[in-house]
Amino acid sequence: MSESYVAAIDQGTTSTRCLVFDHHGRLVALAQQQHTQHFPRPGWVEHDAAEIWRIVQRLLPEALRNGGLDASQIVSLGLTNQRETVVVWDRLTGEPVTPAIVWQDTRTGPLLPRIAAEMDATSIHERTGLPLATYFTGPKLRWLLESDEDLRRRAEAGELLLGTMDTWLLWNLTGGVRGGVHSTDVTNASRTMLMNLQTLQWDPELLAVMRVPRAALPQIRPTLGDHGTTTDPVAGIPVRAVIGDQQASLFGQTAFESGEAKCTFGTGAFLLLNTGTQPVASSHGLVTTVAHQIEGEPTVYALEGSVAIAGALVEWCRESLGLIRSPAEIETLATSVDDNGGCFVVPAFAGLYAPHWESRAQGIVAGLTAYITKGHIARAVLEAVALQTQEVLAAMNSDAGLALRSVAVDGGMTSNNLLMQTVADLLDVPVVRPMMAETVALGAAYAAGLAAGYWSDQQVLRRQWHRAAEWSPAMEPARRAEMLERWSRAIELSVAWGRPRARTTDADLAVPPAGLAAAHGRRVEDG
Repeated sequence: MSESYVAAIDQGTTSTRCLVFDHHGRLVALAQQQHTQHFPRPGWVEHDAAEIWRIVQRLLPEALRNGGLDASQIVSLGLTNQRETVVVWDRLTGEPVTPAIVWQDTRTGPLLPRIAAEMDATSIHERTGLPLATYFTGPKLRWLLESDEDLRRRAEAGELLLGTMDTWLLWNLTGGVRGGVHSTDVTNASRTMLMNLQTLQWDPELLAVMRVPRAALPQIRPTLGDHGTTTDPVAGIPVRAVIGDQQASLFGQTAFESGEAKCTFGTGAFLLLNTGTQPVASSHGLVTTVAHQIEGEPTVYALEGSVAIAGALVEWCRESLGLIRSPAEIETLATSVDDNGGCFVVPAFAGLYAPHWESRAQGIVAGLTAYITKGHIARAVLEAVALQTQEVLAAMNSDAGLALRSVAVDGGMTSNNLLMQTVADLLDVPVVRPMMAETVALGAAYAAGLAAGYWSDQQVLRRQWHRAAEWSPAMEPARRAEMLERWSRAIELSVAWGRPRARTTDADLAVPPAGLAAAHGRRVEDG
């Protein structure tokens, strides 16, 4: 009898991967390809969903070839995806009718006050666990359908299908126009601002506020269960798990018990805490979300703190500034100096996410002097990732009523030792990285394998988790407090910069700004 395996499709913000794992959770085969990022206007971020599907069609057979495997050896497939990104496509042709609007996109900012006028933001938060922000899918759908009357008409007539990236890929994998499964899972649905966290179903009042026709939406199913069988590009593979990428990472870190947490450092940074079978409402700017649901078992929930820009900031340094030639060079450049020289970078490219939720905030570089070199900027870039993570951890400790003793990390940025040490220093807890860094894909594979009986229970998966590296806090408390205080001031500047300035009158111009006269003749004090 030939060896059997589980596979995962990991559709991320910048690339798509197909990975195959064996019974010990070891990586057997991998295929990966990037897709194009589109920025048609400031604040707009789009993907071509058809391009992403074509990539999946190439990668799944390629991964099997790379592993010398036959499709019959894959007992189960898990699908994990970038969340909140919305796709609209034609039911009959299978073609997307608009670009996919990506989770980072902020075009819905002006729409949010109108939504809040129709349903109070507090009520939306209570129903969904989500703050009213550009991040989530519902406002994106309303924007699309209000921007094009023909789209609205076609959606209401049942000619169009709506969904997040998981729904788009699952529909195509299982037949597309020839009977594809139009469904999503509870983890992805919990990010749309359309699902009620208590009922785990689409909420009629939220649908009315977002102007979304129910008939165009997918069915909501458990994370682990029967999601159909593939027909394209390889036939006959059961799809037994669909799960949002950050929830997949929590699963891959085997954080199955209440109180266990992980942080993924990828395009953004995402800290999730398993809170058990009861949703915990946040009063400190976090998201209450579904961690996973096994068919026939109670739903597991999580608190999440989302940082929009982490690895994307390093890519910006490479692509837009030419500061480095490869992401790995950021650590070399940052270690060329002992500290940031007083320079702080706030990467509010898509506003600020948790715990601030300030969609109007804009990115700034504060503390520039003639002393600052590109090494200082590189160090400030890495520190910005760690400082944002610290804010989220502090909020999570407050909401959960406990202090996390350590944080498990994963994602591409965990190969940066300076960053991981800085995270440990600022969080003031040990940071632990497992042997398998691909925990998003591994989590999807674990979920699919459990659903198919490939693994008997979660304890088997726990025994496969092994530590690869650990970083312990080494920063003096006074230095940590100073950095956090200066970061807080930089955040205030970022928010103020993005807000409209009050109109200046002639009378205002006749009076020198406070402090300007004082600056002549004496040194201006810091702060």
